[in-house]
Amino acid sequence: QVQLVESGGGLVPAGGSLRLSCAASGTIFSITVMAWYRQAPGKQRELVATITSSGSTNYADSVKGRFTISRDNAKNTVALQMNSLNSEDTAVYYCNADIKRVRWDEFNNYWGQGTQVTVSS
Repeated sequence: QVQLVESGGGLVPAGGSLRLSCAASGTIFSITVMAWYRQAPGKQRELVATITSSGSTNYADSVKGRFTISRDNAKNTVALQMNSLNSEDTAVYYCNADIKRVRWDEFNNYWGQGTQVTVSS
């Protein structure tokens, strides 16, 4: 089994910062892309940022310059540093990863359970 567990969510005032972390555990041979998604109330889940195993990153336009995604390949973790938060960033944030459990397996996509981020204005 593979699990993704997020941490670091909470309540923060507008203009503040939060750092989310996600750890992948279980039988893991390789992880390619790791990502953060978010879903605000009444809205569809949207991609926030991605990072490949080589460190290439991609961001949604709405968070460029404010959020930074990073990962530790040795620890199978991914983080999201969020600065200059505003009320539109309020959402449940989900960790996502493409993981191969054993050498001969295919990559499968996994989700974390989500962590709530609330920005107060």
